[in-house]
Amino acid sequence: MWQTVEVSGESMLPALRPGDWLLVRRRGRPVAAGDVVVARHPRRAGLLIVKRAVRRTAEGWWLESDNQRAAGRQDSWDFGAVPEELIEGRVVARYWPPSRITLLRRGRGG
Repeated sequence: MWQTVEVSGESMLPALRPGDWLLVRRRGRPVAAGDVVVARHPRRAGLLIVKRAVRRTAEGWWLESDNQRAAGRQDSWDFGAVPEELIEGRVVARYWPPSRITLLRRGRGG
């Protein structure tokens, strides 16, 4: 199953910019450290977040922003590890804007 999401905010710069549209694979290869993922915010029902999976803990995935200095940034430093059931899927590609079409690979920088 596939899902699309739009990036808002600057927390994933430089890999992802506000206005980028992402293709998310909801099933398939499991999440691994370095993957960019879409997750449901653990404290704000209905809000999706785009973050980098850093490490698996007993509580779930530790998710971080690439740009820790972004205004309004929220990640596991604020709310702790995100339970596995809140992970929607892995980001596999940026498909918009056309000038930035990219397959995303593990690691920082997209």
